Amino acid sequence: MTIIEAISRIDILKPNTYSQVEKVKWLSNLDGIIKNNIIDTHEGGDEVVFEEYTDATPITTELLVPSPHDDIYLKWLQTWIDYTNGEYARYNNSAQAFNDAYEAYERYYNRTHMPKGKKMKFF
Repeated sequence: MTIIEAISRIDILKPNTYSQVEKVKWLSNLDGIIKNNIIDTHEGGDEVVFEEYTDATPITTELLVPSPHDDIYLKWLQTWIDYTNGEYARYNNSAQAFNDAYEAYERYYNRTHMPKGKKMKFF
């Protein structure tokens, strides 16, 4: 899923007044978390390039999480929309849905990628 695909889909699913710039920032925050907490803790993580998304980032940029787990982005955006709207009951539901999607992706990544090992020292 690309940045613009995520934004376009959330705008259809959950109409809102937030700018594209704000939603790009939210997506950037999520990919930063995923890169730091999931990808970088596994072998090959250094090969995955992530630079913060800004106004200058092409909106056709591919997000880090592939299908079929890419619905995580829609759930993340929905969570932030509900939170910033002050709709806390909806936010709680959205946050739970996001957490479930995040944990499912994390489990998938852990199953399919070798974690980085610690170097052992022998005396």
